[in-house]
Amino acid sequence: MRSRPVATEVRDRVVGSRERFWTPEDFRGAPLAVAKALSRLEKAGEVRRIRRGLYWRGVVTPLGMAPPPAMRLARELVGTRGVGPGEGSAALALGLSTHVPAMTTIAVPGRVPASPVATVRFVSRSGSSKRLDERLRPAEVALLEVLRDWARYVEAPEALAYDRIGRLIEDGTIRLDRVVAASVTEPARTRSRLRTVLGALGFADAAERVPAPRQAMSSEPGMA
Repeated sequence: MRSRPVATEVRDRVVGSRERFWTPEDFRGAPLAVAKALSRLEKAGEVRRIRRGLYWRGVVTPLGMAPPPAMRLARELVGTRGVGPGEGSAALALGLSTHVPAMTTIAVPGRVPASPVATVRFVSRSGSSKRLDERLRPAEVALLEVLRDWARYVEAPEALAYDRIGRLIEDGTIRLDRVVAASVTEPARTRSRLRTVLGALGFADAAERVPAPRQAMSSEPGMA
């Protein structure tokens, strides 16, 4: 039997898929032929080019191909270790705010890539290296992000916000030991708020393991 032309195989597989990334390595055949086939699909509006050699097949809308979800994009570009929602996006992800930012922010414990999607921005947290070492999950990164600037991003009353965080710890979504270990490289205001939250939730031992800030929280910029 004759093998199908490369362009036909690429088109059939891509057009028959939904919500996934594609690279030339996903197909058999000459790399140049595969690359040309993917390029033609992009021009036809069947895929969205994310960067060289990386394409997204999402939902086709009247406005074009819908972009990939922010965290799936981050997974492809920077991996998952220590990466998660940042700033206002973190508060929304944890249920501490109902405000939907115009752009989704992703915090990365290192260098950030140029965002290929207009609605996603990456921010560097290169100083927070323990987020990477402790392999923090997105929810754990989100917690440290909201603690970094609580007054700015958290809408929920303090008691309700603390209760929400406590539930996330209790159900295992947030691993307290990992967050405490990662806090070593967080700003002083983040550590101070973390100690306060953990103390209020009854995790006194964990709170004591968080390095004390050199200055009082009230003197830190960006904190209430």
